[in-house]
Amino acid sequence: MVAPHGLTATQYTALSVLRMGKGLSNAQLARRSYVTPQSMIEMLGTLEAKGLVQRSPSPDHGRILRTELTPKGRRLLARCDDSIDRLEAEMTRELSHDELEAFEKTLRSCVHMLGAGLPGG
Repeated sequence: MVAPHGLTATQYTALSVLRMGKGLSNAQLARRSYVTPQSMIEMLGTLEAKGLVQRSPSPDHGRILRTELTPKGRRLLARCDDSIDRLEAEMTRELSHDELEAFEKTLRSCVHMLGAGLPGG
């Protein structure tokens, strides 16, 4: 669903994580996106070259780069979100309200157990 927008699923995940956690370090972003720090460095280079993210030195530690979405990255992420929302609606359309709530709670618990740092997990 994100490939037509020029992203891989892993890139979409990283952009989504950046939306929730402004100014994350490479290590934080890698952990929350389920990739190695080395893979994240490569991915961030690609996303930066596309103008979707920008990196700047951390004010409290000059060797650490903080990554943030650019306005272009936010716009692309919003278009991808629309596609993902349609897919999720189709996937869960036969679930009752209670079943959907239980499903979402279970998914959040699973993500929390993997240590991704999802808020409210």
